[in-house]
Amino acid sequence: MNAYIFPGQGAQFSGMGLDLYENSPLAQELFEKANSILGFNITDTMFEGSAEDLKETKVTQPAIFLHSVILAKTLGDTFKSDMVAGHSLGEFSALVANGALNFEDGLKLVSQRALAMQKACEIQPSTMAAVLGLDDNIVEKVCAKIQGVVVAANYNCPSQLVISGEVEAINKACEALKEAGARRALVLPVGGAFHSPLMEPAREELAAAIENTIFSKPNCPIYQNVTANAVIDESAIKANLISQLTAPVRWTQSVQQMITDGATLFTEVGPGKVLQGLVKKINREAQTASATL
Repeated sequence: MNAYIFPGQGAQFSGMGLDLYENSPLAQELFEKANSILGFNITDTMFEGSAEDLKETKVTQPAIFLHSVILAKTLGDTFKSDMVAGHSLGEFSALVANGALNFEDGLKLVSQRALAMQKACEIQPSTMAAVLGLDDNIVEKVCAKIQGVVVAANYNCPSQLVISGEVEAINKACEALKEAGARRALVLPVGGAFHSPLMEPAREELAAAIENTIFSKPNCPIYQNVTANAVIDESAIKANLISQLTAPVRWTQSVQQMITDGATLFTEVGPGKVLQGLVKKINREAQTASATL
């Protein structure tokens, strides 16, 4: 069975999407439509901007979404998915690719999500940290003992978990995790505590936008970050998307469940190969590939 997977924030690179634009009339049309919807030429930054330019919040998330979704659409009939999943932001790309959301509404929601998350980051200083070499349950127990907000945010693969929370609490947690035997506990250069309770203002803002957006029955199940289970019901998809901002990304569990349900090939659709690497760490036997035009 074919599983298509869609990357999240951090996969961006200078020049992303330019090959699609130059080689596909459909891609050109969709990129131009995106410029119009966003009210600025995101293509200029994607095709010619520096890595620093691409880090700007209003650019990063829509840029990765556009690269993934437009690539999926240019694949045409060769895009045959039995199941899909996306890492954080990638969940929106996956929902457009499997027919649950149309292109325009997906892009508008991603843009609103990016701006709402940026606002939430500005309310309170917060950050994230990568923890390597410890079992998930040990990381969870250590975080639970730290004063302040610090929670497991991204279950990326066995022995690789990202924590999220208040700056001081993250720093204390990193020290405690090293003492508990972590190979590394490294604060990440991110703007805030994504997938933590500190994203509550963004969750409230995005909830209203999602509730007012029409979702269709998807062409195949999506394995959502919040539950790590197959979902096809539109109301459940909406509820999980809303919860996603303050809940952890259960990527390890999602991939494991997809394999249990019959996934044999994981094709990454979008910039980079990060998710393919994670899939291999979750299950060495899994087959992976990159989608190409």
